[in-house]
Amino acid sequence: MSRMLKSPAKYVQGKGVMRELDQYLQGMGKHLMILQTAGGTKRNMQILNTCFADKEYKIDYQEFSGECTRGKIEKWARYCKDADITAVVGIGGGKVLDTAKGIAYYSGLPMVIVPTVCATDAPCSSLSVMYTDEGKFDAYLFLDACPDVVIVDTEVIAKAPVRMLVAGMGDAMATWFEARACRASGRNNQVNAKPTCAATGLAKMCWEILKADGLNAKRAVEVGVVTPALENIVEINTYLSGVGFESGGLAAAHGIQKGFTVIRELHEALHGEKVAFCTLTQLVLENAPATEINEVLKFCLEIGLPVCFADLGYERVEAEAIRYAAEKACVPESTIHNLPFEVTPDMIMDALIAADALGRDYKENHFCESGYTRYKAIRIGQCVGDCWRGSI
Repeated sequence: MSRMLKSPAKYVQGKGVMRELDQYLQGMGKHLMILQTAGGTKRNMQILNTCFADKEYKIDYQEFSGECTRGKIEKWARYCKDADITAVVGIGGGKVLDTAKGIAYYSGLPMVIVPTVCATDAPCSSLSVMYTDEGKFDAYLFLDACPDVVIVDTEVIAKAPVRMLVAGMGDAMATWFEARACRASGRNNQVNAKPTCAATGLAKMCWEILKADGLNAKRAVEVGVVTPALENIVEINTYLSGVGFESGGLAAAHGIQKGFTVIRELHEALHGEKVAFCTLTQLVLENAPATEINEVLKFCLEIGLPVCFADLGYERVEAEAIRYAAEKACVPESTIHNLPFEVTPDMIMDALIAADALGRDYKENHFCESGYTRYKAIRIGQCVGDCWRGSI
C-alpha cells in the first residue's frame, strides 16, 4: 500500500490578506459564485466591494443557512453549470466551506476557501461532511483534491468569537492522538493510503504548539489583536490539523463525535468542543498513562474546552441515549476502528462514562494555572469569573 499526503495547492495566511483575494483568483475566470451566510455578507461586503472594484468580475452572491446537506450541494452545483460560473468561493465557517467544496467538486470548478472563523480544520481538506436537515451525520463526501487556494485573514479571525478559536483548538488537539493510533494500527488515513512520516509529524506538531501558544492566542482574540501566538494557532487549527487529520488519519475522537450527532442535547455544542471530550474518551479507551490524560485535562480547562457532559450542556445524561450514540459510533465504516484493537459499543459507553467522571473530578479538585492568571473552567468556552493578576 502506498503512502499519500494531500494538501491545498496554495495556503495564504496573514493580517489583511482577505483584501487581496482577487490576487489569488488569477486563471480562474471572471464569473464567481461566492457563498456565505447573511451575517457574513454584512460583515464582509465592504472588504469584497473594495477588493473587486474595477476588476471586471461578475459575482453571484449566494446565501447559506442551516446544514451542509447533499441537497444544497447538488442544487448549487446545477446553478453553477446553468449560470456558467468559473470558480466557487466559500467564505465563512465549516458548514459553509464544506458546502462550497462540494459545489466546486460536482461542478468541476476551481475551489477557493476563505475561513472567517478558526473553529475546525475543514478548510484545507479534500473532504466535506454532510448532515441531514435535522443535524444528524449523513455521510462523508470524498473529493478528488484539496482546495486550490485557502486564504486565512488573521485580522478577521482575531475579531471572531473567542469560542470559535477555542473549539478549533479542540479539533486540532485530536489530530495527534488519532494519527498516533492510526500509525500504531497500520490502518489507512482519510485518503485511503498509509500515513506519511510528514503527516504524522504535522499531527504531533499540532499538540506541541497548542500547549505552547494556545492560551496566549486565546488572550489575543479576547482583545481582538493579532499576535505571533495567534498566527501560530491559526496555522495549527487550519493547516497543520487539516493536513494532519486527513493524511495522518482519524480514530476514536471523531468516530465518537459522529455518534454524538444523534443526541439532540449536544447539537448546540460546536464540533471541536465535542471532539475535545471525545479525545479524552479515546485516551480512556486506550488506557493512556494518567500523566497524559491529566495533561489533556489541564490544557482543556486552561483554555475553556469541555471535559465532561455537563460542560457540553448535557446536564441530565440518559444511559439509553449514550448507548445509542455508542452504537452509532461503532458502525462498520466508523473511524473508531482505526484503533489498534477491537472496539465494541459497550466499551465506548463505559469509556464515555469514565471520561465524564475523570473530567468532573479533575475540574472539582484542580486549578488551571498559567503565568499570572488562575481560573477554573466552567461552561463551554468560558473561564471562571475570579481571574486576577498577581502572585499564585
